[in-house]
Amino acid sequence: MEQKGCRLCPRECGTDRAAGKKGFCGVAGSKILAARAALHMWEEPCISGEHGSGTVFFSGCPLRCVYCQNAVIADAQAGTEISVERLAEIFLELQDRGAENINLVTPTHYTPEIIRAVKNARTEGLRIPVVYNCGGYEKVETLATLDGIVDIYLTDFKYMESELAGRLSHAKDYPEAAKAALAEMVRQQGTPVFDSAGMMKRGVIVRHLLLPNHIKNAKAVVKYVHETYGNQVYLSLMNQYTPLPQVENLPELNRKVTKREYERLLDYALSLGVENAFIQEGETAKESFIPAFDSEGL
Repeated sequence: MEQKGCRLCPRECGTDRAAGKKGFCGVAGSKILAARAALHMWEEPCISGEHGSGTVFFSGCPLRCVYCQNAVIADAQAGTEISVERLAEIFLELQDRGAENINLVTPTHYTPEIIRAVKNARTEGLRIPVVYNCGGYEKVETLATLDGIVDIYLTDFKYMESELAGRLSHAKDYPEAAKAALAEMVRQQGTPVFDSAGMMKRGVIVRHLLLPNHIKNAKAVVKYVHETYGNQVYLSLMNQYTPLPQVENLPELNRKVTKREYERLLDYALSLGVENAFIQEGETAKESFIPAFDSEGL
């Protein structure tokens, strides 16, 4: 897929990024803009393991949620330009440091470059799984190009309510896009595969970040995913939402999730028969869980 007339995500904004124009994602040009490449211990246990996930945080985002936890890089105003060749080198450097996998965070708008980098790195000895860590707002045709490139999809499923998706993420079509994207992810990966140490080697994990005041939406997401895919996918139900300065004037989002809200979601998941799920315990809503986007490792 060419960057000219970019249609990599469901927005299909058609921006000529190759000519230096910025798409909705905030990215222009043929270079990759990244903010950090380092071992990361804060993913699900089967992703981080003992040594950490080799995480590359990309700048820009097709969604631009009003409550974004990584807002400092989501608008592509921060980051370091790197080439495809350098990205392949970074993958190998992370592997040499003991990374359990290569974890691509918000990668959608760099899909063609990532495919080339993974292929290059594999010819040079990359052997650990590749994780596509995305917001769930994906285009099936773009995901299809990743078949054989990506081993694990670590995807959000944020909304089942179109009105909420439009208001908080400027994407009223999010539910339909996320459903179609998840179907393609599961088609590619099938039944999850783990090694003897419990590390995922192939599969799909669906994350849902519980937002304050939106337990109804969260339940609808869990119900859809479980009733559609059963235990073929793993759910990750998160209570780590952290209200950042950009939501100070949005009362519905300007607080942490309560213990009761999260317990209600977990109880509901259990009542549906969900067996394969990751949950969070204790105090996780802290800004300290948001990494420093200081171009480390680039």
